[in-house]
Amino acid sequence: MYGFEALTFNIHSGYLEAIVRGHRSGLLTSADYNNLCQCETLDDIKMHLSATEYGPYLQNEPSPLHTTTIVEKCTLKLVDEYNHMLCQATEPLSTFLEYIRYGHMIDNVVLIVTGTLHERDVQELLEKCHPLGMFDSIASLAVAQNMRELYRLVLVDTPLAPYFSECITSEDLDDMNIEIMRNTLYKAYLEDFYRFCQKLGGATAEIMSDLLAFEADRRAVNITINSIGTELTRDDRRKLYSNFGLLYPYGHEELAICEDIDQVRGVMEKYPPYQSIFSKLAYGESQMLDKGFYEEEVKRLCLAFEQQFHYGVFFAYVRLREQEIRNLMWISECVAQNQKSRVHDSVVFIF
Repeated sequence: MYGFEALTFNIHSGYLEAIVRGHRSGLLTSADYNNLCQCETLDDIKMHLSATEYGPYLQNEPSPLHTTTIVEKCTLKLVDEYNHMLCQATEPLSTFLEYIRYGHMIDNVVLIVTGTLHERDVQELLEKCHPLGMFDSIASLAVAQNMRELYRLVLVDTPLAPYFSECITSEDLDDMNIEIMRNTLYKAYLEDFYRFCQKLGGATAEIMSDLLAFEADRRAVNITINSIGTELTRDDRRKLYSNFGLLYPYGHEELAICEDIDQVRGVMEKYPPYQSIFSKLAYGESQMLDKGFYEEEVKRLCLAFEQQFHYGVFFAYVRLREQEIRNLMWISECVAQNQKSRVHDSVVFIF
């Protein structure tokens, strides 16, 4: 459904929408995946990828290759494309593109803080951080002992500062507190992104509402499953759920009191969009749940390209490219560890 954005959208964002649709046509197809799944070595994978858009990024890599090298180079391609679009963007698209990075920033903060807690080398941790989520003062995260210090010393000058207001406590950082911090930050980030998209209005609001609501619901299910059998109370669990989405508010009330995976399944099967995901699972099983959610997300992201004159395509493209990198990582790991029989277990076909 278009409003007046069809009249003015192309003045500022037409070029970038054309660029992102061009990038989308370079995503790997199911034929590519079938060929990759037949590969015997990582060099075979490199040879096949040399005929795709990843070719220039992998061509100078010497043998023997490692899975981390393939993932790193494929991620570098995504980062280059993202930075090019960000340089060309004007408001409000530039702010929208910045929002896409914030999730990776949160993951990087959590990675550094958790690694420091377990006395890992900071340089080694920085190498593992996602390049889209890097910011200037990230290395100094290692000095923080509790969340208040984390905020005061480092994060106050980053875009994540507003999201920290909800989780500043003087408690020392431990594994449990860090996970609660991650989910509290994600909740604040998703709600802020959702409000921003609503403010933009038109087709962007319509498409992004659906994509962000799905993300919020997926996080609610994951939080519930991961907190079963921990000391997290029902009220604490409920506080970590985002205040929007298909499950809000009644589904959240039911999820908060779930004690096992089958009760979660019972709640989710009341919601038609999620029924198909849970119907594929055997009772008591949650291993294939992530793949079910990824497949559903990919369908929704591909649908975002069916409309024009909206910013949802930028979000959808970055997410699809990230899914593609996850696919390549899984295939590469299976080939490297000689587990070819499991290669199809986690690959999510995009087209």
